[in-house]
Amino acid sequence: MNTATRLGGFALGLVAVFAVTYGAGQIAGPGGATTPAAEAGHDAAGGHDSAGAHGGDGPEGSSGGHPPGGLQVSDRGYSLVPVNSPAGEFAFRINGVDGRPITAYDVEHDKRMHLIAARRDLSGFRHVHPELDPDGTWRVPTPLSAPGSWRLFADFKPTGAEALTLGVDVAVGGAFTPVPLPAPASSTTVDGYTVTIGGTLRPGATSPLTLTVSRDGEPVTDLQPYLGAYGHLVMLRQGDLAYLHVHPEGSPGDGRTAPGPEVRFAAEVPSTGTYRLYLDFQHAGVVRTAEFTMVAGQPAVGPESMAPTAGPGPAGTPVAPTPDDHGTPGHPHT
Repeated sequence: MNTATRLGGFALGLVAVFAVTYGAGQIAGPGGATTPAAEAGHDAAGGHDSAGAHGGDGPEGSSGGHPPGGLQVSDRGYSLVPVNSPAGEFAFRINGVDGRPITAYDVEHDKRMHLIAARRDLSGFRHVHPELDPDGTWRVPTPLSAPGSWRLFADFKPTGAEALTLGVDVAVGGAFTPVPLPAPASSTTVDGYTVTIGGTLRPGATSPLTLTVSRDGEPVTDLQPYLGAYGHLVMLRQGDLAYLHVHPEGSPGDGRTAPGPEVRFAAEVPSTGTYRLYLDFQHAGVVRTAEFTMVAGQPAVGPESMAPTAGPGPAGTPVAPTPDDHGTPGHPHT
Protein backbone atom coordinates (compact mmCIF):
# COMPACT_ATOMS: atom_id res chain seq x y z
CA MET A 1 0.00 0.00 0.00
CA ASN A 2 1.48 3.36 -0.98
CA THR A 3 1.85 6.37 1.32
CA ALA A 4 -1.02 8.31 -0.22
CA THR A 5 -3.38 5.37 0.25
CA ARG A 6 -2.34 4.89 3.86
CA LEU A 7 -2.77 8.57 4.69
CA GLY A 8 -6.10 8.65 2.92
CA GLY A 9 -7.28 5.70 4.99
CA PHE A 10 -6.09 7.36 8.18
CA ALA A 11 -7.94 10.56 7.32
CA LEU A 12 -11.14 8.61 6.56
CA GLY A 13 -10.81 6.87 9.92
CA LEU A 14 -10.62 10.22 11.67
CA VAL A 15 -13.69 11.41 9.77
CA ALA A 16 -15.49 8.41 11.24
CA VAL A 17 -14.28 9.35 14.73
CA PHE A 18 -15.57 12.89 14.19
CA ALA A 19 -18.93 11.55 13.08
CA VAL A 20 -19.29 9.36 16.16
CA THR A 21 -18.30 12.25 18.41
CA TYR A 22 -20.76 14.59 16.74
CA GLY A 23 -23.51 12.06 17.31
CA ALA A 24 -22.63 11.93 21.01
CA GLY A 25 -22.38 15.68 21.54
CA GLN A 26 -20.59 18.81 20.46
CA ILE A 27 -17.53 19.34 18.28
CA ALA A 28 -15.85 22.72 18.43
CA GLY A 29 -12.76 24.31 17.00
CA PRO A 30 -9.68 25.09 19.09
CA GLY A 31 -10.67 26.92 22.24
CA GLY A 32 -14.25 25.63 22.22
CA ALA A 33 -15.90 22.96 24.32
CA THR A 34 -15.38 19.43 23.05
CA THR A 35 -16.99 16.08 23.64
CA PRO A 36 -14.88 12.93 23.96
CA ALA A 37 -15.15 9.70 22.06
CA ALA A 38 -13.90 7.37 24.76
CA GLU A 39 -11.97 4.21 24.01
CA ALA A 40 -12.46 0.95 25.85
CA GLY A 41 -11.20 -2.58 25.91
CA HIS A 42 -7.89 -2.14 27.73
CA ASP A 43 -6.77 -1.94 31.32
CA ALA A 44 -4.63 1.02 32.32
CA ALA A 45 -2.06 1.42 35.05
CA GLY A 46 -0.51 4.47 36.56
CA GLY A 47 1.87 3.57 39.37
CA HIS A 48 5.57 4.25 39.66
CA ASP A 49 7.79 1.32 38.87
CA SER A 50 11.33 0.64 39.99
CA ALA A 51 12.69 2.43 36.94
CA GLY A 52 10.89 5.63 37.75
CA ALA A 53 8.18 5.29 35.10
CA HIS A 54 4.80 6.78 35.84
CA GLY A 55 1.92 5.41 33.86
CA GLY A 56 2.39 1.66 34.24
CA ASP A 57 3.50 -0.99 36.67
CA GLY A 58 5.77 -2.47 34.06
CA PRO A 59 5.64 -4.05 30.60
CA GLU A 60 2.90 -6.44 29.62
CA GLY A 61 3.66 -9.80 31.11
CA SER A 62 5.78 -8.34 33.93
CA SER A 63 5.20 -9.07 37.58
CA GLY A 64 3.14 -5.90 37.86
CA GLY A 65 0.51 -7.45 35.60
CA HIS A 66 -0.68 -4.14 34.12
CA PRO A 67 -0.16 -2.83 30.60
CA PRO A 68 0.85 0.82 30.14
CA GLY A 69 -1.40 3.64 31.29
CA GLY A 70 -3.69 5.89 29.33
CA LEU A 71 -5.43 3.17 27.31
CA GLN A 72 -8.62 3.23 29.35
CA VAL A 73 -11.06 5.95 30.37
CA SER A 74 -11.95 4.02 33.55
CA ASP A 75 -9.76 1.84 35.74
CA ARG A 76 -9.76 0.52 39.31
CA GLY A 77 -13.01 2.31 40.04
CA TYR A 78 -11.87 5.74 38.77
CA SER A 79 -13.19 7.43 35.62
CA LEU A 80 -12.08 10.44 33.58
CA VAL A 81 -15.18 12.49 32.75
CA PRO A 82 -14.90 15.64 30.59
CA VAL A 83 -17.56 18.26 31.39
CA ASN A 84 -18.99 21.21 29.50
CA SER A 85 -16.86 24.31 29.76
CA PRO A 86 -16.68 27.82 28.27
CA ALA A 87 -14.88 28.48 25.02
CA GLY A 88 -11.13 28.44 25.48
CA GLU A 89 -11.24 26.10 28.47
CA PHE A 90 -11.09 22.35 29.03
CA ALA A 91 -12.70 20.90 32.15
CA PHE A 92 -13.03 17.40 33.56
CA ARG A 93 -13.55 15.42 36.74
CA ILE A 94 -12.15 12.21 38.14
CA ASN A 95 -15.05 10.21 39.54
CA GLY A 96 -14.48 7.58 42.20
CA VAL A 97 -16.06 4.21 42.88
CA ASP A 98 -19.20 5.90 44.23
CA GLY A 99 -19.55 7.99 41.07
CA ARG A 100 -18.74 11.22 42.86
CA PRO A 101 -15.89 13.57 41.89
CA ILE A 102 -12.62 13.06 43.77
CA THR A 103 -11.46 16.18 45.61
CA ALA A 104 -8.34 14.94 47.47
CA TYR A 105 -5.12 14.34 45.52
CA ASP A 106 -1.48 13.88 46.48
CA VAL A 107 1.23 16.07 45.00
CA GLU A 108 3.27 14.11 42.45
CA HIS A 109 6.22 15.81 40.73
CA ASP A 110 5.24 19.19 42.21
CA LYS A 111 1.63 19.03 40.95
CA ARG A 112 -1.63 17.33 41.89
CA MET A 113 -2.64 16.82 38.26
CA HIS A 114 -0.69 16.46 35.03
CA LEU A 115 -2.72 16.70 31.83
CA ILE A 116 -1.04 15.58 28.62
CA ALA A 117 -2.60 16.26 25.22
CA ALA A 118 -1.26 14.51 22.11
CA ARG A 119 -2.73 14.57 18.64
CA ARG A 120 -3.30 11.06 17.32
CA ASP A 121 -0.64 11.46 14.62
CA LEU A 122 1.78 12.66 17.38
CA SER A 123 2.37 15.98 15.62
CA GLY A 124 0.98 18.02 18.51
CA PHE A 125 1.84 17.79 22.21
CA ARG A 126 1.00 19.80 25.33
CA HIS A 127 1.72 19.23 29.02
CA VAL A 128 -0.36 21.44 31.31
CA HIS A 129 -1.45 21.56 34.95
CA PRO A 130 -5.14 22.25 35.62
CA GLU A 131 -6.53 23.96 38.70
CA LEU A 132 -9.00 22.15 40.98
CA ASP A 133 -12.37 23.65 41.92
CA PRO A 134 -13.86 22.77 45.33
CA ASP A 135 -16.48 20.57 43.63
CA GLY A 136 -13.79 18.33 42.08
CA THR A 137 -13.73 19.92 38.62
CA TRP A 138 -10.33 20.46 37.03
CA ARG A 139 -10.04 23.46 34.67
CA VAL A 140 -7.30 24.62 32.32
CA PRO A 141 -7.01 26.77 29.17
CA THR A 142 -7.63 24.32 26.37
CA PRO A 143 -4.48 22.43 25.34
CA LEU A 144 -6.06 21.42 22.00
CA SER A 145 -4.27 23.59 19.49
CA ALA A 146 -5.31 22.27 16.07
CA PRO A 147 -8.03 20.26 14.32
CA GLY A 148 -7.79 16.49 14.61
CA SER A 149 -8.32 13.63 16.99
CA TRP A 150 -6.51 14.17 20.30
CA ARG A 151 -5.77 11.86 23.21
CA LEU A 152 -5.89 13.44 26.66
CA PHE A 153 -4.09 11.76 29.56
CA ALA A 154 -4.88 12.60 33.19
CA ASP A 155 -1.90 11.60 35.34
CA PHE A 156 -2.70 11.77 39.08
CA LYS A 157 -2.72 10.07 42.49
CA PRO A 158 -5.88 10.13 44.60
CA THR A 159 -5.11 10.48 48.29
CA GLY A 160 -4.95 7.03 49.84
CA ALA A 161 -4.82 5.22 46.50
CA GLU A 162 -2.22 4.32 43.89
CA ALA A 163 -1.26 6.58 40.99
CA LEU A 164 -3.19 6.26 37.75
CA THR A 165 -3.14 7.49 34.19
CA LEU A 166 -6.52 7.60 32.45
CA GLY A 167 -7.09 8.62 28.84
CA VAL A 168 -9.90 9.86 26.64
CA ASP A 169 -10.20 10.89 22.98
CA VAL A 170 -11.41 14.38 22.06
CA ALA A 171 -12.16 15.50 18.50
CA VAL A 172 -11.46 19.05 17.39
CA GLY A 173 -13.37 20.02 14.24
CA GLY A 174 -11.79 21.59 11.18
CA ALA A 175 -9.67 20.66 8.19
CA PHE A 176 -7.16 18.03 9.20
CA THR A 177 -4.17 16.63 7.33
CA PRO A 178 -2.24 13.83 9.07
CA VAL A 179 1.49 14.51 9.50
CA PRO A 180 3.92 11.59 9.01
CA LEU A 181 6.02 10.77 12.07
CA PRO A 182 9.60 12.04 11.70
CA ALA A 183 12.22 9.33 11.25
CA PRO A 184 14.49 8.37 14.17
CA ALA A 185 17.38 10.79 14.68
CA SER A 186 20.01 11.27 17.34
CA SER A 187 19.50 15.00 17.82
CA THR A 188 16.96 17.76 17.46
CA THR A 189 16.88 21.51 17.99
CA VAL A 190 14.34 23.68 19.77
CA ASP A 191 14.58 27.43 20.35
CA GLY A 192 18.33 27.45 19.68
CA TYR A 193 19.07 24.45 21.92
CA THR A 194 20.42 21.17 20.57
CA VAL A 195 19.41 18.01 22.41
CA THR A 196 21.12 14.69 21.66
CA ILE A 197 19.80 11.31 22.74
CA GLY A 198 21.86 8.19 23.34
CA GLY A 199 20.67 4.69 24.13
CA THR A 200 18.39 1.98 22.84
CA LEU A 201 14.89 0.87 23.75
CA ARG A 202 14.76 -2.82 24.68
CA PRO A 203 11.24 -4.25 24.76
CA GLY A 204 10.33 -5.68 28.15
CA ALA A 205 13.46 -4.40 29.89
CA THR A 206 14.82 -1.30 31.56
CA SER A 207 16.62 0.87 29.00
CA PRO A 208 19.08 3.61 30.01
CA LEU A 209 18.71 6.79 27.96
CA THR A 210 20.96 9.86 28.14
CA LEU A 211 19.82 13.23 26.82
CA THR A 212 22.44 15.96 26.46
CA VAL A 213 21.57 19.65 26.15
CA SER A 214 23.79 22.25 24.48
CA ARG A 215 23.41 25.78 23.15
CA ASP A 216 25.56 27.45 20.51
CA GLY A 217 27.89 24.47 20.65
CA GLU A 218 28.46 24.77 24.40
CA PRO A 219 27.11 22.31 26.99
CA VAL A 220 24.34 23.64 29.21
CA THR A 221 25.47 23.06 32.79
CA ASP A 222 22.88 25.12 34.63
CA LEU A 223 19.56 23.47 33.84
CA GLN A 224 16.84 24.51 36.25
CA PRO A 225 14.56 22.12 38.13
CA TYR A 226 11.20 21.54 36.48
CA LEU A 227 8.58 19.41 38.23
CA GLY A 228 11.24 18.33 40.71
CA ALA A 229 13.80 17.19 38.14
CA TYR A 230 16.25 18.49 35.52
CA GLY A 231 14.24 16.82 32.79
CA HIS A 232 10.77 15.40 32.35
CA LEU A 233 10.14 12.70 29.74
CA VAL A 234 6.87 11.43 28.30
CA MET A 235 6.86 8.51 25.85
CA LEU A 236 3.92 7.51 23.64
CA ARG A 237 3.68 4.35 21.55
CA GLN A 238 2.61 5.01 17.98
CA GLY A 239 -0.75 3.46 17.16
CA ASP A 240 -2.53 3.06 20.49
CA LEU A 241 -0.68 5.92 22.25
CA ALA A 242 0.22 3.78 25.27
CA TYR A 243 1.55 6.26 27.83
CA LEU A 244 4.90 5.91 29.58
CA HIS A 245 5.83 8.72 31.97
CA VAL A 246 9.54 8.43 32.75
CA HIS A 247 11.66 10.49 35.14
CA PRO A 248 15.41 10.90 35.37
CA GLU A 249 17.86 9.24 37.68
CA GLY A 250 18.67 11.44 40.67
CA SER A 251 17.11 14.75 41.62
CA PRO A 252 18.18 18.37 42.13
CA GLY A 253 19.93 18.92 45.44
CA ASP A 254 20.72 15.28 46.13
CA GLY A 255 24.47 16.00 46.07
CA ARG A 256 25.20 13.75 43.11
CA THR A 257 23.00 14.88 40.21
CA ALA A 258 24.54 17.62 38.07
CA PRO A 259 22.28 20.28 36.45
CA GLY A 260 23.30 19.24 32.95
CA PRO A 261 24.41 18.89 30.31
CA GLU A 262 23.34 15.23 30.65
CA VAL A 263 20.00 14.04 31.97
CA ARG A 264 19.79 10.27 32.44
CA PHE A 265 16.63 8.21 32.40
CA ALA A 266 15.67 4.61 33.02
CA ALA A 267 12.78 3.77 30.70
CA GLU A 268 10.67 0.65 30.27
CA VAL A 269 8.83 -0.01 27.03
CA PRO A 270 6.34 -2.89 26.92
CA SER A 271 6.74 -4.02 23.32
CA THR A 272 8.46 -3.59 20.01
CA GLY A 273 7.17 -0.63 18.07
CA THR A 274 7.76 3.03 17.36
CA TYR A 275 7.73 5.54 20.21
CA ARG A 276 7.62 9.31 20.31
CA LEU A 277 9.61 10.92 23.14
CA TYR A 278 8.95 14.41 24.54
CA LEU A 279 11.62 15.89 26.83
CA ASP A 280 10.70 18.97 28.86
CA PHE A 281 13.66 20.91 30.24
CA GLN A 282 13.98 24.35 31.80
CA HIS A 283 16.73 26.88 31.20
CA ALA A 284 16.85 30.64 31.69
CA GLY A 285 13.36 30.52 33.15
CA VAL A 286 11.68 28.94 30.10
CA VAL A 287 10.52 25.36 29.66
CA ARG A 288 11.13 23.89 26.21
CA THR A 289 10.28 20.53 24.66
CA ALA A 290 12.61 18.42 22.52
CA GLU A 291 11.00 15.61 20.53
CA PHE A 292 12.42 12.32 19.23
CA THR A 293 11.30 9.19 17.44
CA MET A 294 12.75 5.84 18.58
CA VAL A 295 12.03 2.26 17.56
CA ALA A 296 12.23 -0.38 20.29
CA GLY A 297 14.70 -3.12 19.37
CA GLN A 298 16.80 -1.06 16.96
CA PRO A 299 20.56 -0.59 17.50
CA ALA A 300 21.68 2.05 19.97
CA VAL A 301 21.04 5.63 18.98
CA GLY A 302 23.99 7.99 19.13
CA PRO A 303 25.88 10.59 17.12
CA GLU A 304 28.18 7.91 15.67
CA SER A 305 25.41 5.57 14.60
CA MET A 306 22.62 7.82 13.39
CA ALA A 307 22.79 11.26 11.83
CA PRO A 308 19.91 13.74 11.96
CA THR A 309 17.35 12.79 9.35
CA ALA A 310 15.99 15.21 6.79
CA GLY A 311 12.27 15.12 6.22
CA PRO A 312 9.19 17.27 6.03
CA GLY A 313 10.46 19.26 9.02
CA PRO A 314 13.46 19.36 11.41
CA ALA A 315 14.21 15.93 12.80
CA GLY A 316 12.50 15.31 16.09
CA THR A 317 10.11 18.28 15.83
CA PRO A 318 6.51 18.52 14.63
CA VAL A 319 5.88 19.75 11.10
CA ALA A 320 4.30 23.19 10.94
CA PRO A 321 3.64 23.52 14.69
CA THR A 322 0.90 25.83 15.81
CA PRO A 323 1.67 28.62 18.28
CA ASP A 324 0.18 26.53 21.10
CA ASP A 325 2.26 23.42 20.48
CA HIS A 326 4.90 22.19 22.90
CA GLY A 327 8.37 22.86 21.53
CA THR A 328 7.51 26.24 20.09
CA PRO A 329 10.17 28.79 21.10
CA GLY A 330 9.21 30.57 24.28
CA HIS A 331 6.01 28.56 24.78
CA PRO A 332 4.96 28.85 28.44
CA HIS A 333 4.06 25.72 30.40
CA THR A 334 1.26 25.82 32.91
